[in-house]
Amino acid sequence: MDAYATAPDGTPIAYQVRGQGPGTPLVLLAGQANNHHWWDGVRDDFHVDRTTVTLDYRGTGDSGKPDVPYSTGGFAEDVVAVLDALGVEQAHVYGTSMGGRVAQQVAARFPGRVGALVLGCTSPGGPRSVERSADVRRALVQRGDAGRDALVDLMYTPAWVAAHPGPYHTLGDPGMPAYARYRHLVAGHRHDAWDLLPRITAPTLVVHGSDDLLNPAANAELLADRIPGAQLRLIPLARHAYFEEFRETAGPLVREFLREHDSSC
Repeated sequence: MDAYATAPDGTPIAYQVRGQGPGTPLVLLAGQANNHHWWDGVRDDFHVDRTTVTLDYRGTGDSGKPDVPYSTGGFAEDVVAVLDALGVEQAHVYGTSMGGRVAQQVAARFPGRVGALVLGCTSPGGPRSVERSADVRRALVQRGDAGRDALVDLMYTPAWVAAHPGPYHTLGDPGMPAYARYRHLVAGHRHDAWDLLPRITAPTLVVHGSDDLLNPAANAELLADRIPGAQLRLIPLARHAYFEEFRETAGPLVREFLREHDSSC
C-alpha cells in the first residue's frame, strides 16, 4: 500500500506499507537525503515476521518539499503522523544513519509509540559525538564521479563493490531539489540528542560497522552508554552500509532482537 499522511504543518508525507507478518509493525528510516528505496536491498528480510512501513522524508521521493528549515525532530513528527494515519499505536523503529538520529527523536519524545528501537550506523550528534576525519570530509565534497566513487567507498568494501556493480540505493535521492538536499544536510548537522538519550525507555540495540569512516564507530559506544540498558553489536569489517553488504549477519541480529520484544508491545 502506498498512501499519504499529513504532517502537523500540512506537508504531505508519502509512506509505503509492505508485508503481512504477524509481529509488531516495523518502521524503517533511511539515511540523509534518501527516500524509502534505501531499504530495497533488505526490506523483504523482515517480512517473514512483520509488516514494514517506510516513508519518504519531506524533501524526498513523493513527499512534499517545502523550502523551510528541516530538523530531525521535525522528521520524527512526520513519522508519528504516518503511524497516526495507519492507526498504529506502537511500532518497532529501525533507523540507520540520519534515520537513526530521527529514531532517537521518536523514541525520546514519543516513548509510547516505540516498542523496540534499533539504531544503526548513527550518532548522538552535537559536540560530544565523534566527527568524521578531515580526509573523509574532503572526499565527500568532490563533484561528479569522484564524489560518487568516494561515497560508494565509504558505504561498501571494494570486494563487495566488485561483485555488486550497482545500482546502489544508498547514495541519495537523485530527484531531490538542491534546496531540499541542503536542508537535509543542515538537519543532520544540527542534530544533538545527548540530553534526550537517557529518556529513551524502549529496549534498544545499537549496531555499527567496525570500519565505518563516514560515521565513526566510536559513536555507537556513546549511544549504548547513554541509552539505559542498550545493547551494542559491532559488525567486523563492515562500512557504513553494513545492513546491505553484511545482511547475512545484520539481518538475523536485528530480526532476533525484534522478535524478543514483540510480546511486550
